[in-house]
Amino acid sequence: METTETFESLVRAEFTPKTTYLNTASNSLLPARTVAALHEAALLRAEGRPLTSLYEDVEVCRAGYARLAGVPATRVAAGASVAAHSGVIAASLPAGAEVLTAEDDFTSVLNPFHVRGDLKVRAVPLERIAESVRPDTALVAVSAAQSADGRVADLAALREAARAHGARTYVDFSQAAGWLPMDADAYDFTATVSFKWLLGPHGAAFLTVPEDLGGLTPLLAGWVAAEQPWDSCYGPVDELAHSARRFDLTHALFTYAGLRRSLELIEELGMAAVHAHDVALADRFRDGLATLGHTPVPAPGSAIVSVPGLGGRQPELSRAGIEVSDRAGNLRASFHLFNTPADVDSLLDALSG
Repeated sequence: METTETFESLVRAEFTPKTTYLNTASNSLLPARTVAALHEAALLRAEGRPLTSLYEDVEVCRAGYARLAGVPATRVAAGASVAAHSGVIAASLPAGAEVLTAEDDFTSVLNPFHVRGDLKVRAVPLERIAESVRPDTALVAVSAAQSADGRVADLAALREAARAHGARTYVDFSQAAGWLPMDADAYDFTATVSFKWLLGPHGAAFLTVPEDLGGLTPLLAGWVAAEQPWDSCYGPVDELAHSARRFDLTHALFTYAGLRRSLELIEELGMAAVHAHDVALADRFRDGLATLGHTPVPAPGSAIVSVPGLGGRQPELSRAGIEVSDRAGNLRASFHLFNTPADVDSLLDALSG
């Protein structure tokens, strides 16, 4: 955006939190425009009006997310969960293939590879994932930012190591897309949910694939995955979509109606401005923790801050109107555009007591 004043006025017009909400890593607040769109979508169903606009919303969201991710819309599939996307990727690997993962990464990224039962899944500390790629590694699967503590993977090093050894890459941007600038074209596959920093409702998750579709089999394909969906409602699909849309799952239409407005807001604000805002607040919290004698998990440049040993204080903070998370015994605070320096100071004041 052109000015800080414009950024702040746009945000103030969209968000009216009733708490000190510092929990976007769990799910974000919804912008006012998104709430209005959800209401209108519900009325369409309630009043029996045509749902044509809701199907259009899916395609607008696909295009909007593609711009955010830096790939053509033809490389974006609109699904329902990261786990489903991970499952399709897992199914594409030959028996015995090695999948390199980060220790204690989010389950939706990992579990589909484990349940195959015939893959070699190897876990290493996040900081060692690039150096741990081997000639027999088929795929590296990792979150861009760790859900538990906000640590950001060294994606450039990972990408280079994978390329050097002929391994493919799968990056989950669920805890990063919307605050961390991304370039999905740099990886073979990426996935993202809708309800965190993308400011959307639950029920949508995007998958990006290479131009050649990455050799994936659309195991979950239904009628929406056809080149001509409305002509493919009965019997087997004769012709799958020629684009990543062949990996679409039946769309949660209300979700996309709301998400369309959320993605528009992010574009209006500008990713650079959102990133600077979010990280500045996280850094303010880190600095304040130091004055209180607390040391967060090292995660420089992350919008997520995790403090060991303080997770047990989450219930009392919630009673005081401050929403954070308890993750593995850590207090996790996560910052987004609707947060202010005053929110950070409120949390620090509560922790000092």
